[in-house]
Amino acid sequence: MHARGIILRNNEVLMVQQRVQRGAIVWIFPGGGIEKGETPEIACIREVKEETGLEVKICSLLHKMDGKYTFLVEEIGGNVYLDKKEKCNDDIIDLKWISLDDIEKFDDITDPIRRLIFK
Repeated sequence: MHARGIILRNNEVLMVQQRVQRGAIVWIFPGGGIEKGETPEIACIREVKEETGLEVKICSLLHKMDGKYTFLVEEIGGNVYLDKKEKCNDDIIDLKWISLDDIEKFDDITDPIRRLIFK
């Protein structure tokens, strides 16, 4: 099970550049595994904070499929930064705001979510 957060600002979404298990380097939405005893919502809030430095609140469930939850979230505090001291961030290379129009940054996993945002 996995939870991720979509953080929008103007026409941009906050994404992390990460080395994934298959060895590729991709831009993805901040998120990660749901730990024992966590709800998908709590996991999303924790993972976004760990990976981006932002405190968020859940606005709505945007998409759910195969145990993967994607939430629209709203910033409520913190500052965007990548904490490389956190062991869980070892596979994260970069963090930045990506224009929703920059379709080259989206792949077959993130682009369907990008299209849902426009609905």
